[in-house]
Amino acid sequence: MLRDKNLIPLSRQHQHALALCVRINRTPLSTPRELDAWQAEIQQHFEQEIQYHFAAEEAALFPAARRFPEIKSLVDELVADHAQLRNYFANATNRTLNREDLRQFGELLSIHIRKEERQLFEAMQKQMTPEELRKIGVSLDASLGAAPQTCIVPAETTLRKSGS
Repeated sequence: MLRDKNLIPLSRQHQHALALCVRINRTPLSTPRELDAWQAEIQQHFEQEIQYHFAAEEAALFPAARRFPEIKSLVDELVADHAQLRNYFANATNRTLNREDLRQFGELLSIHIRKEERQLFEAMQKQMTPEELRKIGVSLDASLGAAPQTCIVPAETTLRKSGS
């Protein structure tokens, strides 16, 4: 099913986060400097985009979805994922993640995003009226508008800077 235009801003942000997950999965994470650089990048993603993304979902998307008994338990699961992911983000900020933690973070974030895209968004699009989705879109635009409009610096750039 094509993504409803009102959910596209979240889907775009999901693409950014999935790219982060793929990059984490492909990197060796073999040195303390790499671990630190990745944690700095994860912190930056959270501060510049993901915290606003989570807040928008929790304020606009999840309450609307909870009205439907068929997807209420999925929403509860997604909220629990947000709490677990926030812990990973806090640990990245404190630079306490190890190699395995980073891998687990990437896996959880990837699974979480796919649940939202493949299960939640699909169910909402099937069950909600265009007007309900439009109202969600207006609310999402207002919430996501608080996010800074900056480009996230990849870990490779951070590694090059710290190696100079």
